[in-house]
This record gives sequence, C-alpha cells and structure tokens, in this order.
Amino acid sequence: MKVVVDAFGGDNAPVEIVEGAIEAINLNKDLNIILTGDENKIKEILSKRIDRIEIVNAPDIISNDDSPTVAIRQKKDSSLVRAFDVLKENDDVVGLVSAGSTGAILTGAILKIGRIKGISRPALCPILPTVKDGKSVMICDSGANVDCKSEHLLHFAIMASSYYSIMANEPNPKVALLNNGVEEHKGNELTKETYSLLKKLPINFVGNIEARDVMSGDVDVIVTDGFAGNVLLKSVEGVASGMSKLIKIEAKKNIFTLIGAAMMGKFKGLKAKMDVNSYGGAPFLGCKKLVVKTHGTANRQVICNTILQVVKLYENKLNEKIENLVHELTEKIEVKE
Repeated sequence: MKVVVDAFGGDNAPVEIVEGAIEAINLNKDLNIILTGDENKIKEILSKRIDRIEIVNAPDIISNDDSPTVAIRQKKDSSLVRAFDVLKENDDVVGLVSAGSTGAILTGAILKIGRIKGISRPALCPILPTVKDGKSVMICDSGANVDCKSEHLLHFAIMASSYYSIMANEPNPKVALLNNGVEEHKGNELTKETYSLLKKLPINFVGNIEARDVMSGDVDVIVTDGFAGNVLLKSVEGVASGMSKLIKIEAKKNIFTLIGAAMMGKFKGLKAKMDVNSYGGAPFLGCKKLVVKTHGTANRQVICNTILQVVKLYENKLNEKIENLVHELTEKIEVKE
C-alpha cells in the first residue's frame, strides 16, 4: 500500500517530514511513500535513501495566510493539492498525511476526496492524554465545523466511536457529550436535541460531561461542535504549557526550590504525556479516503507515527465500518435536516 505525504506542509518542512517518512518505511516493509513538493530539495534530503519512496514534483506551497478555498482551487502545483490529486487518482494510495494549514486540508478533503455516503460533515478528531495511565480521550469535533446541527453530532459520535475502538483496541468505548452540566436537561437546544438522539445509538453513550472532567479518563470519546471543541483543545494545550513554565519559575526562587529543580527529571515523563503533539495526527473522519492532519510543529517521530496511524486505520477498515453503521442507523433514527 501507499501513503502520500505533503513534504512541504508544517513549520519543520521539508527535513522533518522527509525523515519521518523514511522512519515509517523502515518500520513497515509493506509500506510505500509518495512525497509531494520541490523535487530537488526532497532529493537532497533523501540522498540515496529512495527505496519505496516516490516523488511528485510540486514547486508551490500553501501557507496559513492563504485563503483555503482559493488556495486549493488556484495553487494546483502546491504540495498539498498535488497530494490530494495523488490520493484521489490512485486506488493503491490509501491515505494522506500533512502538517499544513488545517483549513486547506479540510477544504481539499471535501472538494477533492468527498464524504463517505451518509455522513453529513467530516470532523477533526485529535487525541488527548488523561490522568489515567494508558488512557486517552478523543475530541470530535475540534474545529472543522463551527456551526453544527444535531445530525452532525450524531455522525461525529458514530465515527469517533469506531475510530477509538480501532486505535485503543476497545470494542465498546464510552462516548459522552460535552455540556455545561451532567444532567440530561442541561445545555442549549443543540445539546438537548443531540442527547436524545445519542441515547438511541447502538454505542456506549454515557451522558453529558463537563469540561473540567475531560481529562479524567472516565470516558473515551467526547462529542461536541467544532467551536467548543477547538476552544477545549486549545485550553488544554495552554494549561499544559503554562504549568510547565510555572514549575520552572518556582524552581528558581530559592535554594530549596533549586534543589528541587535538580529533580526536575522526574517531571519529564509528565511533560511528554501532556504533549498533545506526541499523540500523532488527527484524522478528518468521514472522508472517502483517510486524511490525517498532524500538528504544524510535528517532528520526524510524529510524522512517522502519523503515517503508521493511517496504515492501521486502513487495515482495520475504519471507513467501511463508519459507512455500514451510518447506513444501519439511517433507517432507525430520524434527525432534523
């Protein structure tokens, strides 16, 4: 199988992207990588390491300052657009990885790849750590859809539940709805309507969850609209970064805290666990083919993990499971258009 990688998306492109691709093929002998971007620059990084790696020349780049829709339509020779073309036109290319503009990746996924039959909107689904060892939680959606209807959140729950079951090998993940209270009657019209629909799904829906309990480890999937989900995700990232800085400041205040600073190595594991980037990429669930967005600051290890993540999702037939479940539910549950 093949995975196409946007070699010029992200802050650390192209070196970390290309090196990450090399690490991925070294770990999976059945994998082939297609890199899109400036051919000469990619070849310089590869040197002679070109086993199972193809290059598609794409001299242009889409930046975060570009309008996503305009860029996808007009920058036809950009690394991202060419990556989408490769994904769309080749059956043996199973997925795409990019650390580039989130808006451009979402736009390209919708315009060039399209949605799974029955899915109303694709959703961005990142993974967060929790306080329980070995447990993580998925947030769906975290920014792809700012304005949502209950139908959209219903589909988010179906897709994220299937995704979690594959990634964590958990056949019956706990799904919760982000709300301003745990009681069923709490929330706005959207959350109340969504709650009544989620109760009817053949998934393990456990009710509402408040933002303060997101990292408790008590649930596996949190369903929300893209606006609230994005605020939640960035809040967690900000708190994690802020706590790290506060610990360093306090450690330098006097002789006793300086002694404590010598033991800061104890906190390295915690820092790594709180690093959202270390959890790989966030797929746009609901696209006809696998499209995974990884953080703009992703290093080679994150890129490698994200590529292997695509392989795992393909081998476990994520899209087929989503389509089958949505088809089954369409006949059972009526939702407002």
